[in-house]
Amino acid sequence: MTTTLVRHAAVVVTMDDERREIPDGGLLIRDNVIQAVGPTVHLPDTADTVIDLTGHILLPGLVNTHHHFFQTLTRAVPAGQNAALFPWLRAHYPIWVGLDAEAIRVSTLVAAAELLRSGCTTSSDHLYIYPNDVTLDDQIQAVQELGIRFHAARGSMSVGESKGGLPPDKAVEDEDDILRDSQRLIEVYHDPSPYAMLRIVLAPCSPFSVSLDLMRQSAVMARAHNVRLHTHLAETLDEERYCLRQFGLRPVALAEELGWLGHDVWHAHCVCLNPAEVARFAQTGTGVAHCPNSNMRLASGIAPIRQMVDLGVRVGLAVDGSASNDASHLLGEARQALLLQRVTGNPAGLTAREALWMATRGGAAVLGRDDIGQLAAGMAADGIALNLNRLAYAGGLHDPVAATLFCAPQDVDWAMVNGRVVVEGGEITTVEMGPIVERQNAIAWRLVRGEA
Repeated sequence: MTTTLVRHAAVVVTMDDERREIPDGGLLIRDNVIQAVGPTVHLPDTADTVIDLTGHILLPGLVNTHHHFFQTLTRAVPAGQNAALFPWLRAHYPIWVGLDAEAIRVSTLVAAAELLRSGCTTSSDHLYIYPNDVTLDDQIQAVQELGIRFHAARGSMSVGESKGGLPPDKAVEDEDDILRDSQRLIEVYHDPSPYAMLRIVLAPCSPFSVSLDLMRQSAVMARAHNVRLHTHLAETLDEERYCLRQFGLRPVALAEELGWLGHDVWHAHCVCLNPAEVARFAQTGTGVAHCPNSNMRLASGIAPIRQMVDLGVRVGLAVDGSASNDASHLLGEARQALLLQRVTGNPAGLTAREALWMATRGGAAVLGRDDIGQLAAGMAADGIALNLNRLAYAGGLHDPVAATLFCAPQDVDWAMVNGRVVVEGGEITTVEMGPIVERQNAIAWRLVRGEA
């Protein structure tokens, strides 16, 4: 066993049940698990490794509950810059059918590295398009190389335009193939143990791109193997109209009929929920991935997050795809969540500490994790630190916790995942990112130009 002592942080933001904020605090870690949290004076003086965080704020690693890593290849594509969701998707589908295994690997490294530098130590990703030689294995191998904790959502699209769906027929898969691959991925990769670095999620893409039968069968398979379910839901009024026209039900009612409400389910966006539907989410324990930047970017609207929080709905934060954000900065997402709940007139619509809770404990709850999201004894050793002695925070240290959100979003200076330092001095320690960025740009140019 090895021990790590983290000490002299200006403040330790625990996000524990008591929401303690500890001045001049630190952590004692054994291997990958936190053993003690408290004032530095109460911790041991020595360990195998000692990390001094004088002048830094120390927080739990942030948790990202919804993303599409591959979309880092199509940021700011001109055809989608000023479009709502459905036309935005139609502009991007023809590009995405050119993806291959290398594109998935490289874009995964880019997105996950960007997340780590923004303070995210656990992320889910929703890969729902599998053209050419693409497999979810490509993504899994990349995140394992980088060192981020990962919930890999096996997405899918099976209903193309010829059958009344939104995606082109060449972007969809056969449903039997989807289910076989889902079963394989669970058997090969899913780790239900505490502190797991990798779990599998079943995630048919949306009501307008898969069949109701695939939704039902995915739910049966997930529950047979005790894995979680995830999809997009109630993101836009266009989706609501589609569901009413095709199925005679609003999206939430459709989800419930299909068995897609419950403690083992979380939905991305949930912008177009009425009060009764919010209450139903609370009653059933259904989770929500709140994506404020993406919802603003695509003019989808403002999710009723204040109402969700007040009713006890499990809400986590998410950056969503990097072609509808167009970034993967989770600390920045927390700031945007705070601002967006205030824009309609309530200056306390969401507080800084509530937004940070969503980014940590809220995200952990949505993913079904009770071993991450807080700095407390028995939790996974996932933490992030930001140097408070920087220009962006100058004059704002009356409340350094609030300053991390009210001031301009910053990249972290240090990050640890599962007891391993993955960001130091603001840089990724596990992968040389320069060549990856160069390769990403080359692949992006090829995809957008439609070159083979």
